[in-house]
Amino acid sequence: MKLKLRYIFLIFFGIILPKQLCAQEIKNDSIQNPMDQLGDVTDAFQENFFEALKQKAIENYELALTALNKAEKAAKSEENKAVVYFEMGKNHTYLKQYAEAEADFNKVLKSQGNRLDVLEQFYELYYQQKDYEKSIPLVEKLIPFDEDYKEDLANLYILTKQYDKALQQLDELDQVWGESDIRNALRVQIYRTTGNTEGAIENLEQKIDNNPKNEKEYLNLIFLYSDQGNKEKAFDAAKNLLKSSPKSQLVHLALYKFYLDEGNSLEAIKSMKTVFASEEIDKETKYKVLGDFIQFVNENPQYETELAEIVSQFSVENGRVYEKLGDYYAAKNRKEDALNAYEKGIAQDSDNYNLLRNTLLFQIDLKKYEAAAKLSSEGLEIFPAQALLYLLNGVANNGIQKSDAAIESLEIGLDFILEDPKMESDFYEQLSIAYSAKGDTKKSKTYSDKAAATKMPN
Repeated sequence: MKLKLRYIFLIFFGIILPKQLCAQEIKNDSIQNPMDQLGDVTDAFQENFFEALKQKAIENYELALTALNKAEKAAKSEENKAVVYFEMGKNHTYLKQYAEAEADFNKVLKSQGNRLDVLEQFYELYYQQKDYEKSIPLVEKLIPFDEDYKEDLANLYILTKQYDKALQQLDELDQVWGESDIRNALRVQIYRTTGNTEGAIENLEQKIDNNPKNEKEYLNLIFLYSDQGNKEKAFDAAKNLLKSSPKSQLVHLALYKFYLDEGNSLEAIKSMKTVFASEEIDKETKYKVLGDFIQFVNENPQYETELAEIVSQFSVENGRVYEKLGDYYAAKNRKEDALNAYEKGIAQDSDNYNLLRNTLLFQIDLKKYEAAAKLSSEGLEIFPAQALLYLLNGVANNGIQKSDAAIESLEIGLDFILEDPKMESDFYEQLSIAYSAKGDTKKSKTYSDKAAATKMPN
């Protein structure tokens, strides 16, 4: 089984950047079922060799090596010894005795030539040590067995900072196999690492010339121009993409920003509406675009109508959109508008704690106690350990003169307070209010005194 280097990717505008490389475990447990290949062997050889395999299977690698040393002495041919050395190399590898393992594998290759299973195990050995320089000649020997190793070679050139060789290897692979996202990402990563963004741009422009409808390459080019600070060329590239692919939706992720920068509000809004309506664009990206639009409306309040329209269009499945709109109104101290947005949001996203808290705080601030009592009770079913929800439930029930319900909630909630003297004092004040409403002046004063005696942080 060949050893392949795999990737975890960060995707942005279609660019995939290598982050981590990891190796597959080699499955070959010995050279092609060795006992079937060895021919005539002594009983001592066979006994000790199988003892070694047994000990290795239960991870007793030192005992396996002891048995293999005995098997080596009993070996009658170079082929027998090669099988022993191969097993020795694997056991030394498990013990992280890398120098000994390297010597063992070299003995096998010297005796038996370039065998696929041995070369792969050798590659694994060097990979464990992150010795990428020594891995390169091994991979070059593996390529005749499997051309997939050509991609490994390109990766190794990158790891050893031989960027020109890596680019050459990637180009050769493209010519033979066609383009791939992984190789394009590696190429972009090389250009970024070396600071050769001009090279990256030239490469992308050539690809676009060859295929003007290649949306992904256009987006990569827009990103690179933006990364360079060349907004004008990035904007031109975005407009060219829109011209060659009028139905492109992803391009509007770039266009709306460019339109905002040049003050073209109508086109910016059109682009943002395209983003929000797109099924190709994920929700997290849409939330970021919405954040930009809210900031724009904050500076240009004449577009609030468009903001409300966009929120209505985009909020069908998730209350987080209304949460952002509520935050916008709250920052402007437009409490009724903020509460209206929060209530629409929590109706769709009941397990969003921040949204729940904000809704309750505004309900209580605007004296909508019935709604707050109902919502806080529902919230406690989802978040039964949140002290603040017990407090807000107590405040709401006090507001509608349900003193017993307030007392019950407040007394339970006291047990969930964690080193928060201000909240503790608020609990005591609300308990004092509840007992006062019941006519129990003694308990009311007890809690009032406790509230006053609670030490606040400096």
